[in-house]
Amino acid sequence: MSQQTSRRDRLAALRREFHRKPEPAWREFWTTARIVEELEAVGVDELHVGPDAIDPDRRMAVPDDDELEEWYERALSEGADESVLERLRGGETGVVAVLRQGAGPTVGLRVDIDALPQTESEDEAHVPASEGFRSEHEGTMHACGHDAHATLGIGTIEAVKESDFAGTLKVFFQPAEEVIGGGEAMARSGHLDDVDHLFAAHVGLDHPTGEVVAGIDGFLAVTHLRADFHGHPGHAGARPEEGRNAVQAMAAAVQGLYGIPRHSDGVTRVNAGRVGGGTATNIIPEHAFVDAEVRGGTTELKDYMLDRAMDVLEGAAEMHDCELETDVVGDAPSATSDESLVDVVAEVAAGVAGVESVVRRDTLGGSEDATYLMQYVQDRGGDATYVGIGTDHPGGHHTATFDVDEESLVIGVDTLAGAVRAVAAGGAEG
Repeated sequence: MSQQTSRRDRLAALRREFHRKPEPAWREFWTTARIVEELEAVGVDELHVGPDAIDPDRRMAVPDDDELEEWYERALSEGADESVLERLRGGETGVVAVLRQGAGPTVGLRVDIDALPQTESEDEAHVPASEGFRSEHEGTMHACGHDAHATLGIGTIEAVKESDFAGTLKVFFQPAEEVIGGGEAMARSGHLDDVDHLFAAHVGLDHPTGEVVAGIDGFLAVTHLRADFHGHPGHAGARPEEGRNAVQAMAAAVQGLYGIPRHSDGVTRVNAGRVGGGTATNIIPEHAFVDAEVRGGTTELKDYMLDRAMDVLEGAAEMHDCELETDVVGDAPSATSDESLVDVVAEVAAGVAGVESVVRRDTLGGSEDATYLMQYVQDRGGDATYVGIGTDHPGGHHTATFDVDEESLVIGVDTLAGAVRAVAAGGAEG
């Protein structure tokens, strides 16, 4: 067996292991412990785990204690190292691995590790089902490739350690991307303060295996918002005038949100993704809620939408004599990939075996909280880029049939490790 085949098989096996045991945001207990185990085997210089990898006070969209405990106990039953799990209790997940190899710049790589609340296909045409690595956590699935991302992070730090890289490499295994809840917590951890160059990576994004995108832009800044309307119950038939109808307030808010004027400066979005309220047909509903999001092509446009959304919510509550509670449960700014790193990735990728096409730039059209880390580094004089590693995926992202072409794993590691080495050496010739 050739060394390249052996490496491909190892990466594929690791990715399949992560795929079998997907965990949603802030519940990545088994995943974090497994990453720690692999990094200890690689032999990194520092491992910052759980609360030492993030700022716990800046976590967003954290589940309740009962749900966290349920996933904690599951990870324990599945053989996760209890000494690592104890450090993660309460949903303080994630890892920062540090490799120090002499004098040179500090280079960062950010990968995300959480899964989605998606039931995975059982169809035999779906490779994870037919080859025995379908999700063992029913109702949860790696439907966006974060199993591959965790694998790329481990593979990259291993490849860099074995190379002539001179400098410091930090790999950020970030929790809670899918709820836009972990980026700020990791950006504010202190571990980014000395990072000179930052790469973030994602597989797929409608680019095929063999294609690499050196710099992805077009991130929509986003805020996820929860609004609760509190009214007063009443008998819907006998005394309707005594009630204050929270569902009416919620319904007015939904209509108003979609009526927010677009902005001439660029793209704006709003969506009321989940609504509910009431208890019975003959009771004036005393509680209703809206889970909504606003987006903008820039952070300023997102803030415009958020300000208008708050006006709408407050107006709807006042109109129907209800009290309003709002909570920001997820947030991420926009970001732009720096040309300096786009140049490096493009030149490195062109020389990677298996790469057939290099795209300098593309737009995402969605949101990603890697932007917090990118912006944090850029605000301190560093540069950052978001790299797309193409992979053939038979189902679209966030669908029951999403899968990763495992041939793209070696391509991804070679591209990212090569870019890390090149930027530390001062360019793609390194």
